[in-house]
Amino acid sequence: MDREFLIDLFADFGPVAIRKMFSGYGISADGINFALALRAGLFFRADEVTIPDFEAEGSKPFQYSTRAKTVLVNSYWELPARLFDDSEELAQWARAALAAAQRAKVKKRPRGKRATKKAANKPTKKIATKKKSARKVAKKTVR
Repeated sequence: MDREFLIDLFADFGPVAIRKMFSGYGISADGINFALALRAGLFFRADEVTIPDFEAEGSKPFQYSTRAKTVLVNSYWELPARLFDDSEELAQWARAALAAAQRAKVKKRPRGKRATKKAANKPTKKIATKKKSARKVAKKTVR
């Protein structure tokens, strides 16, 4: 799939941003990635709300193989082939995928909190008290 084909495919959905990603393209709207166009096909973002629709169509989640194993990515599911011929219904599925991506973004913890948590777990430096300093000075002068 090339960029022009993808732009035409999403015409009923609305404007999309298409960026090179992995061996294909990442497709986003409103700054949120909701689809992947790869050699293996077109995959839409899915979650517990939309996965039943993909299962009903006989779709499967995205997967790839490494040297050691096959990795199943349950957050992206293959778009049913019949939707390539029905741009209006594809637009509905794309809206549902965008909504799933937005829900996933809300579930993620903001980055700022992660940094605060790390700072809270860092040990604090011990500050020498006057008594300790006085003992050290006394030891040095006695010698």
